[in-house]
Amino acid sequence: MGLAGIIRRPSDNHGPRREGAVPTMVILHYTGMATAEEAIARLCDPRSRVSCHYLVDEDGHIVAMVDEDRRAWHAGVSVWAGERDINSCSIGIEIHNPGHDFGYRDFPEAQMAAVEALAGDIVARHRIAAHRVLGHSDVAPGRKIDPGERFDWARLARAGVGHWVAPEPLRGGGFLQRGDGGEGVEALQALLAAYGYGLEVTGVFDDATHHVVEAFQRHFRQARVDGIADTSTVTTLHRLVAALPASPFA
Repeated sequence: MGLAGIIRRPSDNHGPRREGAVPTMVILHYTGMATAEEAIARLCDPRSRVSCHYLVDEDGHIVAMVDEDRRAWHAGVSVWAGERDINSCSIGIEIHNPGHDFGYRDFPEAQMAAVEALAGDIVARHRIAAHRVLGHSDVAPGRKIDPGERFDWARLARAGVGHWVAPEPLRGGGFLQRGDGGEGVEALQALLAAYGYGLEVTGVFDDATHHVVEAFQRHFRQARVDGIADTSTVTTLHRLVAALPASPFA
């Protein structure tokens, strides 16, 4: 799908990127509202204090709302790889889906094709590293769960957009969960932080660790999202960290 048919619905909810920041990330969201028009209205409403650069409807139509050189207000309180002003260094794409509260469903082919084309164009023009194409849940675990476990990250990666390894199949073996502690938990937290998640290495499997493991599973091990670091989750995480480039922006 090409990008010639983009519709413009400008939102006034934006500002300058801070301290000369440029886009080094793409953050994917779902709208979590009943219709795309409701979402667009909210993203354009100055009272909402939210916006995005692009919205992709289920039929594949792309709506441009904030210019890429401006700071849209899509990520909120978030962190990745030590960066806390995600809005200043990212481009936000809202993908219409009612979400978990209003009937979460698969993302249609036309919509996925449009996301693939749009995100592919953005990462190529801005030279955005694969491992910096992320979900809202990755940068705001525990607070956000979108675009969720039905989103086809593997498809985007096959098209050259995003970082991916084949997830380790579900199987038996050891696991870590809330209330656990010790060197195993510390190693898990260190790996998650090394990948980019905003997680303190404490050696205690607390609520924050549970939420980050859930976020990781929603993106990279979607077969079961339960916040328990089982063998499948930990093995997949090891593979992803091993596949990171030497330079964080490569």
